[in-house]
Amino acid sequence: MVSKCANPGCSTPFRYLHEGKLFRLQTEAAPAGGPTFGADPDVKKPPRHIEFFWLCDHCAGSMTLIFDRNVGLMVKPLTRTQTAA
Repeated sequence: MVSKCANPGCSTPFRYLHEGKLFRLQTEAAPAGGPTFGADPDVKKPPRHIEFFWLCDHCAGSMTLIFDRNVGLMVKPLTRTQTAA
């Protein structure tokens, strides 16, 4: 559940969908020591799931969110070409 801005340096609470920017990211769930229910033991790929994150209006104007497998969720500054689009 989205409760505040995904920028760790911002504490703006989430209230409305029309304020800020909502991100739908596919992340990989790390298995917690054993097989998950319904998982095929022959498939070596980790399970994936969709998560929602939100940036407030202020942060969305200069940042975006990316998911890196090794690091997790990261806030990344927008480049000049991304802000013009």
